[in-house]
Amino acid sequence: MRGPAASRTPDVKDALRELILEALADLRAGGLLPDGPAAAFVVERTRNREHGDFASNAALVLAKSAGRKPRDIAEALRARLQSDTRLARIEIAGPGFINFFLADSATHDEMRRIHALGADYGRNASGGGRRVQIEFVSANPTGPLHVGHGRGAAVGDSLSRVLAANGWDVTREFYYNDAGAQIENLALSVQARCKGVEPDQEGWPADGYRGDYIRDVARDYLAGATVQADGRDVTARADADDLEAIRRFAVAWLRREQDLDLRAFGVAFDVYFLESSLYADGKVDDTVRDLVAAGHTYEQDGALWLRTTAFGDDKDRVMRKAQGGYTYFVPDVAYHENKWRRGFERVVNEQGADHHSTVTRVRAGLQALDIGIPNGWPEYVLHQMVTVMRGGEEVKLSKRAGSYVTLRDLIDEVGRDATRYFLVARKTDSQLVFDIDLARAQTNDNPVFYIQYAHARVCSVRRQLAERGLAVDAGAGLNALARLDSEHERVLMAELSRYPEVVESAAANLDPQLVAQYLRELAAAFHAYYNAHQFIVDDVVLRDARIALAEAARQVLRNGLDLLGVGAPESM
Repeated sequence: MRGPAASRTPDVKDALRELILEALADLRAGGLLPDGPAAAFVVERTRNREHGDFASNAALVLAKSAGRKPRDIAEALRARLQSDTRLARIEIAGPGFINFFLADSATHDEMRRIHALGADYGRNASGGGRRVQIEFVSANPTGPLHVGHGRGAAVGDSLSRVLAANGWDVTREFYYNDAGAQIENLALSVQARCKGVEPDQEGWPADGYRGDYIRDVARDYLAGATVQADGRDVTARADADDLEAIRRFAVAWLRREQDLDLRAFGVAFDVYFLESSLYADGKVDDTVRDLVAAGHTYEQDGALWLRTTAFGDDKDRVMRKAQGGYTYFVPDVAYHENKWRRGFERVVNEQGADHHSTVTRVRAGLQALDIGIPNGWPEYVLHQMVTVMRGGEEVKLSKRAGSYVTLRDLIDEVGRDATRYFLVARKTDSQLVFDIDLARAQTNDNPVFYIQYAHARVCSVRRQLAERGLAVDAGAGLNALARLDSEHERVLMAELSRYPEVVESAAANLDPQLVAQYLRELAAAFHAYYNAHQFIVDDVVLRDARIALAEAARQVLRNGLDLLGVGAPESM
């Protein structure tokens, strides 16, 4: 993972914003606007290029403080900006919107930036090297990763890449819930298998896990196998009566299996954090004492309560039950207090939508500690469920897992690239239908194939040039971009210049699907260009210019695919 991005030359949108700020400063100096900071205004891409490349509401938001009509301010801005060579023309629309039409030279400059920056094109330093922790997947070590975990892995890892591309110092963390009733059920299930008890037979745990993997764990335990998890070896005692030994081995065995699945998915973590360590190190008890000391708890009916209603919850929550033991949200508060004390300015939790109810109470618990944690910390990205389809019917079961489709099932069926793209290609708050048949199809209807094929097409042009013994002068091609005046070429260049804005927006909205959506649109623009024009033509200058544009498209496609953890093949 790259470190914080270096400062960069402004892209087209940034440069236009700077132009407007300079013009506003001139208007203030000339007495046409009052002194003081300018009100916040936006510069954004137009939805219809007939209305220009960019539009700004600067005149509208300044009108009230200036005591002038918006169109008058817009006209004054146009008078000061229209001589800039990067602008072809400026139009005033409606009550005072300013529409900017870029000169071809501005777009050509952006193509040169793509070539100059290469893999760093689209990256920026807005994060300033500040520390952010992304927690994702965080599956209980009780079975194989299911497709919901897969969606969390795809979104969380892509989000980590997007934030790193925006200059954040990212730490990826996996939180193992290796304590509680589910782990007890795991140990009992493995023990039953060790003793020859099958599901549905007498003696099988009421809430036992039935998948074939339980048989595999029991087999290795009885064989005295050694497994490695988180850099530590755990050796089975082969004693079917030692439930604690079974628990330790089963957790390690499944942690290893989950890690292998994540490696196959191209996902790695910087930190693995065990829930059990919070108890072993006394952190849960410490957090409870801190909450009591802060004065936000009370005793009632033999239980210890946290007054979470003081911090936005709909009712107070029990922390310690009357019969003893902490409720499940207490270790969550202790864990997040640990994150805060590790110095993370920002924490983002990518989790399933079933965690929605925990958001308010965890934040309330952190606020009740009175240790300076900001309101709204941590941030949450919650993803909706995934439905897997094949042949028009829902796929529900995996023999290995027993009751759900596993992430490994999808990887084996359609490959890592298609699995990652499909799982991140919709907004997280939308339910996702994963169509196995579509993900396997080598047609333009499959967005992964469509995008990767665009990259491979440019690479095929490279090979054709080499086979003909033709050399391309990239510098000459970039200097001849003015030869590219067709609508296909203009549309492709406009799409390419949008990429830095997409990267920034994906980070600002914690929404990597914006990158997936953009890549499909960019691929469409490239395929239309490729189908309409020949690249290897007798006119050497035109050939070099077209190939320079194609290479810019290849670079941006590769950069965007990398943010999603998807490969950029050179042939298909």
